[in-house]
Amino acid sequence: MASEKVETVIAGNYVEMEREEGDDGSKSTNQMSKLSKIFWHGGSVYDAWFSCASNQVAQVLLTLPYSFSQLGMVSGIIFQLFYGLMGSWTAYLISILYVEYRTRKEREKVDFRNHVIQWFEVLDGLLGKHWRNIGLFFNCTFLLFGSVIQLIACASNIYYINDNLDKRTWTYIFGACCATTVFIPSFHNYRIWSFLGLMMTTYTAWYLTIASLIHGQVEGVKHSGPTKLVLYFTGATNILYTFGGHAVTVEIMHAMWKPQKFKLIYLIATLYVLTLTLPSASAVYWAFGDLLLTHANAFALLPRTGFRDTAIILMLIHQFITFGFACTPLYFVWEKFIGVHDTKSVLKRALARLPVVIPIWFLAIIFPFFGPINSTVGSLLVSFTVYIIPALAHMVTFSSPAARENAVERPPSFLGGWAGLYSMNMFVVVWVLVVGFGFGGWASMLNFVQQVNTFGLFTKCYQCPPHKA
Repeated sequence: MASEKVETVIAGNYVEMEREEGDDGSKSTNQMSKLSKIFWHGGSVYDAWFSCASNQVAQVLLTLPYSFSQLGMVSGIIFQLFYGLMGSWTAYLISILYVEYRTRKEREKVDFRNHVIQWFEVLDGLLGKHWRNIGLFFNCTFLLFGSVIQLIACASNIYYINDNLDKRTWTYIFGACCATTVFIPSFHNYRIWSFLGLMMTTYTAWYLTIASLIHGQVEGVKHSGPTKLVLYFTGATNILYTFGGHAVTVEIMHAMWKPQKFKLIYLIATLYVLTLTLPSASAVYWAFGDLLLTHANAFALLPRTGFRDTAIILMLIHQFITFGFACTPLYFVWEKFIGVHDTKSVLKRALARLPVVIPIWFLAIIFPFFGPINSTVGSLLVSFTVYIIPALAHMVTFSSPAARENAVERPPSFLGGWAGLYSMNMFVVVWVLVVGFGFGGWASMLNFVQQVNTFGLFTKCYQCPPHKA
C-alpha cells in the first residue's frame, strides 16, 4: 500500500499537500518517480524562482524598447526599477495573506491535498464573499487577456520568419498549439518548462542587446521621447504590466513543498529580470530611437540573421509556456465551477478545460494590437489585481489589534513594524490608483482606440511591412 508523507511546516503550522507516489517498492516505479521529480514534478524554492522569473518577462521583453521610445531613456530606466520593487512588495503581501489563510484553515482541519488554493479563495477566507467576487473578476479577466496577449505575440513573432501567412492566420495556428496546455495538470508540472523558459528569455534579451549594439544607430536616429502625455503614461503603464506577473503567485506558492519560503523569491526573480530588461530595452532604443513608436515589436527593426530567427523560435516556445502559466489558474476556476477539480483523470480534466481556450482565441483575433494592448490591460486590470487589491486586503485583514497580535507572519523590524507596513501599502494604493489606473487608463485607452480607428478590429496583419513577393 502506498504511504503518505506528511511534513509539518513550522512557520505556518500547516501540512504539505503532496503524496509521495511510487512507494510500493517496485524498482521500475521508483525509477519513473525519480525521472518525474527531475523533469516534471517540482515544488522546491528553485522551481518557484524559475516560475516567477520565467513568467515575469515573456513577450513584454519585446515591447519594452517601444515603451522607452514613449518615455525616454531616463524615465524608462526609473520606471523599471520603481515598478520592479513595487511588484516585489505586493507579491510579498500576497504570500503573507496566503500563509495566513492556509494556517487558519488547516487549524480547522481543512485538507487541501486535492485542491489548489487560489487568490479569490484567500480573499474569501480572510475577508468574505464581496472581496472574493472582486478578486475573482479582476484576476480572471487579467489572466484571460494575459493569455490573449501571448497568442498575439506568437503571431507577431513568427511573421518575421515566415510572412507567407498573415498574422491572423498565424493566430489561428498558435491558438490550436497553445490549447494543448490543457494537458498540464498544475504548476508542479512546469519544472522543466520554467527552467527552459528562463533560458530562452535570457538568450533573447542578450541577443537584442548585442545585436542592437553591433547594428549601431540608424542614420538620423532621433530620441525625442517623451513628447506627449498620452505616450508617456502609456509607456509607464506597459512597465507596470511588466512587473505585474504575479497574478499566479498563489498557485505558484501552493505548488511549493514549503510555501513560507516564498517571501523573497519574487524580489530575487525581479532583480534577475532587470539584468535582462534594462540592457535590452536601452540598447534597442539607443539604436533605433523614434522608429520604435511605429514598431511595437523589437524584432521588426533588427536585420534577419540566424541569431534573430533563433531568438524568435525560442520566444515562441516561451510564449507557449507563458500561455500555460496564465491559463492554468483559469483552468482551475473552471474545473471548480463545473465540479471536476478533484478528479485524477488528466484526460477528463483536459477535455473540461477546452472551453476556456475558445474566448481567448477569439479575442486575440479581434484585438491583435501588439504593444498597445499591454498598456490597456496594465492600467485597467493589473493595477487592481496585482497592486491595489493585495495592499488593501492586507490592511483590512490585519486592521484589528487581535489580528495583528495573532498574525502568522509579522512585519520585518526594518520596516518600522505595522505602522511602516501600512504606510507602504497606502503609498502603493494611492500611486497606482492615480498614476497607473487614472493617468495610465486615460492614456492607454486613447492609444488603444487610435489603433482600432487606424487598423480596425479583426485586422489581418497589424503593423506589417509591405509584403515582398
